[in-house]
Amino acid sequence: MRIDEIIASGGPTFSVEFFPPKTAEARAELFATARSLRELEPDFVSVTYGAGGSTRDGTVEITRELKDELGLETMAHLSCVGETTEGLATTLDRVAAAGIENVFALRGDPPRGEADFVQPEGGLGSAAELAAFIGSRWDFTIGGACFPEVHPEAPDLATDLAYLKTKVEAGASFLITQLFFDNQVYFDFVAAAREAGIEAPILAGVIPVASFAQTKRICALCDATIPARLERAFEAAGGDERAEFELGIAYAAQQCAELLLAGAPGIHFYALNRAPATRAVLGAVHAARPWERAGGARVTSRSR
Repeated sequence: MRIDEIIASGGPTFSVEFFPPKTAEARAELFATARSLRELEPDFVSVTYGAGGSTRDGTVEITRELKDELGLETMAHLSCVGETTEGLATTLDRVAAAGIENVFALRGDPPRGEADFVQPEGGLGSAAELAAFIGSRWDFTIGGACFPEVHPEAPDLATDLAYLKTKVEAGASFLITQLFFDNQVYFDFVAAAREAGIEAPILAGVIPVASFAQTKRICALCDATIPARLERAFEAAGGDERAEFELGIAYAAQQCAELLLAGAPGIHFYALNRAPATRAVLGAVHAARPWERAGGARVTSRSR
């Protein structure tokens, strides 16, 4: 099923992001995670993409297997990094042949060790160009990324939103945010996006923290801010893994409840290929059903 149709069908959308495993052990862990989370009926799952051959073949294969073997609705990520248009076309043909209907169009980060993105010779230079390329020849629902705390390469929010609008105009019918911890950042970003004329649904990206050290490393890579009050709470755990895990679940569950109560159209979980934290948070959200207590207009998604 197409993700834009899922989002439009009513009720919040819940999704989970995985990355292609590089070892047999990691593969087994991924599928164990997917089976565990399947019981909570996520609306779709996505699989990230490694450029330059690192995991790109695995993206299509894992996405297909999650769909065919586990019955999950899936979305394949696709990046411009290190790819010619011919290479992108080959991958898109494989995605279509696998029966996958959804693609997440990304420019992609520079390869490790390189400071800046360089458009590949014979390739594309932006997610907007990639979305337009996909729409010109293939019948996929296209998703795009957005950055509540502003993309690291954008000089300011206005510039970032102006580019985001071109991505939507090129064919992205829904957006998923980079991870964030302060919900006000999301609310302010969505309001600014609507003011800029961006009407696509914006799913909130949430990471249930299982390990504070790991999460800090991820945030450093993507320039996501950890609020000082949350950092102090994790530091008070004194490195106790169980305490960090319980705090991460409690915080993410509260974060999701507030987002859904305010009308966010959905939550996209960054699960890091592990089930327990995401399963606990998603299970709590399903049990509490905060969206049923939401009153008034759904101010964070006019298009629903």
